[in-house]
Amino acid sequence: MAVVVLGWGVLTYNRLVALRQRVREGWSGIDVQLKRRANLVPNLVSTVKGYAQHERGVLEAVTEQRARVQAAAGATPADRQAAENGLTAALTRLFAVAENYPDLKADGTFVDLQQTLGELEDQIQMARRYYNGTVRDLNTLIEAFPSNLIAGWFRFEPREYFEVEHDGDRAVPTVSF
Repeated sequence: MAVVVLGWGVLTYNRLVALRQRVREGWSGIDVQLKRRANLVPNLVSTVKGYAQHERGVLEAVTEQRARVQAAAGATPADRQAAENGLTAALTRLFAVAENYPDLKADGTFVDLQQTLGELEDQIQMARRYYNGTVRDLNTLIEAFPSNLIAGWFRFEPREYFEVEHDGDRAVPTVSF
């Protein structure tokens, strides 16, 4: 009986370690995609500057939010999430401004940057789903009985989920007939 309990303890510990490593891997994937997005911002700003010079406030907001994202690079998921939400909101305002400039919307560089940003957003979403799935699995194992005994003995801590909120996701669409 002792061998069975010891075997179960070793298997549970190893599963916790594997999940913790997958969470770290998932966070690394998110971090890479977010850095790629932040590196794209200066190119977007310089392209828009050429067409919309009097939209200085929007351009400064995007630049300021990018600096906040870079400062939060080593932060917790919650702090990083707040910084990323600010950049997302600033980029949304930037693209709304771009709608007022037909020449900008037709500019090849701007279109390419906009497409690249869209692709990066998709990759961020996939990386976030992977990370959040592994966090869910780890947190479940940490909290469920009897694996919580092993997790407690070895001081495994639950991890935070990473959710980048978009203002548009919360808005209720208006439907009129």
